[in-house]
Amino acid sequence: MPKEDRDTWKSNYFLKIIQLFDEYPKCFIVGVDNVGSKQMQTIRISLRGYAVVLMGKNTMMRKAIRSHLDQNPSLEKLLPYIKGNVGFVFTKLELSDIRDRIVDNKVAAPAKAGAIAPVNVRVPAQNTGLGPEKTSFFQALSIQTKIARGTIEILSEVHLIKKDEKVGASEATLLNMLKISPFSYGLKIMQVFEAGTVFDPSILDITDDDLIQRFMEGVRNIASVSLEIGYPTVASVPHSIINGFKNVLAIACATEIEFKEAESAKAYLADPSAFVVTAAPAAGGGGEEKKEETKKEEEEEESDDDMGFGLFD
Repeated sequence: MPKEDRDTWKSNYFLKIIQLFDEYPKCFIVGVDNVGSKQMQTIRISLRGYAVVLMGKNTMMRKAIRSHLDQNPSLEKLLPYIKGNVGFVFTKLELSDIRDRIVDNKVAAPAKAGAIAPVNVRVPAQNTGLGPEKTSFFQALSIQTKIARGTIEILSEVHLIKKDEKVGASEATLLNMLKISPFSYGLKIMQVFEAGTVFDPSILDITDDDLIQRFMEGVRNIASVSLEIGYPTVASVPHSIINGFKNVLAIACATEIEFKEAESAKAYLADPSAFVVTAAPAAGGGGEEKKEETKKEEEEEESDDDMGFGLFD
C-alpha cells in the first residue's frame, strides 16, 4: 500500500473515532479474544440500528483519544482500559438492552490445548461410542469406564477442567473425540462509559428496588445513630415522637392524667376481662349454631331414608 493511502486511512480513522465519541454519549469497551471475522460480521449485523462497533489498534485508538482531550477531557478515563484485544461499541439506547444483545451473540467453540477455560467443564456419564482400544486414554485421565456392547461407557460424571485453568492436550483431545464444544465465545464487556464516567458492567444489574433498599438501610442507620447520641435528624424525628408518646402514655396510665389517646389503654388496665368476654360469646355461639345445623342435617337424612314406607309394607 502506498504511504499516502496509509496516511489517508489513518486520518479517516481518527476522524471516525472522534465523530463517534461526539455523536454517541455511551459506549462499551469490549474484549474480542477468540472472536473470528465471521462471528464479528454476525455481531455487527445484529447490532445494526442499535449500536456501532469500532475496532482498531490500541496505539491508534489512544492517539485519537489524546488528540480529542481538549474538547472532551473525560475521555482520558478510557485510556487505562485500552489494552489487550479490545474495541468499542457505541450506542444511544439503554445500556442494559445493548448489553443483552452483545451477550446473546456467542458461538460454541471446541476446547483447544493451552487455552484458559472460561467455565467449568464436566463430562456426563455416557456411552462414548469409542472402541476398547481407547481405554488406556481414559485411564490416563483417571476416568472410570467399562466396556458395554463393544464400546467404552463412562460410569459417572467427571469434572474434567476447572474454570480459569489451562486446558491440557489430553483434555482437549478427549472433548474433541466426544464431540463436545464446552466453551462459547463472543464480545466480552470489560467496562462501560457514560456521562464521563467509567464503571464495571455489573452496575447495569442494579435495579430501582436495589437502590431503594440500600437507601432505606442508610436511613435506618442514620436514625439509629441519631437516637443513640441524642442528636435529632429528619430520619430520627418520627422515632423520637413515637418514643415520646409511649412515655406520655405510660405516665398517663400510672397517674390520673386523662387524654383521648390513653382512654383505651386505661380501660384495658382497669378491666382486662372486659376485652376477653367480648370475643368469647361469638366463639361459643358459633359452636352452638354448628351443632344445631348438624342435628337438622341428621334429621333430614333420617326422613329421606324412611320416605314414609316400611320394609314389608
